[in-house]
Amino acid sequence: MPLALCALLAAMFFAISYGAKDLDLATVWLAIAHYDPALTAHQIIHELRLPRVIGAAVIGAAFAVAGALMQGVTRNPLADAGILGVNAGATLVVALSFAFLPNLPYTALMALSFGGAVLSTLFIFLLGSASPGGLTPLRLTLAGSVVAAMLHAFSTGIAIYFGLSQDLAFWYAGGVAGVKWTHLELLAPVIGVAILGALTLGRPITLIALGDETAVNLGIRTRRVRAAGMIVSVLLAGASVSAVGGIGFVGLVIPHIARKLIGVDYRHIIPLSALLGAVLLVLADLGARTVNPPRELAIGVMVAMVGVPFFLYLARKEGRHLS
Repeated sequence: MPLALCALLAAMFFAISYGAKDLDLATVWLAIAHYDPALTAHQIIHELRLPRVIGAAVIGAAFAVAGALMQGVTRNPLADAGILGVNAGATLVVALSFAFLPNLPYTALMALSFGGAVLSTLFIFLLGSASPGGLTPLRLTLAGSVVAAMLHAFSTGIAIYFGLSQDLAFWYAGGVAGVKWTHLELLAPVIGVAILGALTLGRPITLIALGDETAVNLGIRTRRVRAAGMIVSVLLAGASVSAVGGIGFVGLVIPHIARKLIGVDYRHIIPLSALLGAVLLVLADLGARTVNPPRELAIGVMVAMVGVPFFLYLARKEGRHLS
């Protein structure tokens, strides 16, 4: 855990230092500790890079913890905000907003996007639970994939009909370039409280992972824990998607890495996932800015380069256990 924290601080410091204009470490330190608005370098750091890098860290942590919770409460190793349709619901609402309410302020757009994420998740759970035998990891994954494909198709149709393809490109690919201090003032408290709530669920989710019968015998109310876990995970994923678009795979990859490093106790998996998720998104954003300057790649592309092979590996390894 201390190593992960050190890695995060180092990644953030280098991400603030490097970009279209490289700045030496002394300048970065002075801009953070003794900000002088008269200096251009300080303005670049304080107004552009600091909120962007902090936003990447906060949102990376949120996506990773959301994925850890989803995998824990569903016992589904492939659970993730993107795979379970949270991103698709948010994107559809954003497309509708661009089409019919084009002058909405950003805060209102974030609120509507979050509402879309919540509604799509509820629909997926209802659809997965409707089959005889109730909700299983396989049914949840299939329902999420089907609903996500359907919602993406609706979003694409709306974008084509209303000529919104360029406007929606950000939401499809995701990115933290637009994150400002005002956005962090809204996001950071919500995500911080939700992560604290996730930490309180560490022990019961660990017991649920051992099996429902074991958890019930140890006094765990499994339905309440699952409901609380999904509420917190949707809150984290929905808030993140509303701010930066549909960045996938962070919540899929990071919890698995955390389990490999620290074991199966969610009291440790959740905080380590938060740190590693923050590191991944900060480094992905740094890569997106520096691979082909002054042009930027979509941060979602950088994450997908890691996430897609990892997903295929997990699907092959864990598929026989999903049903």
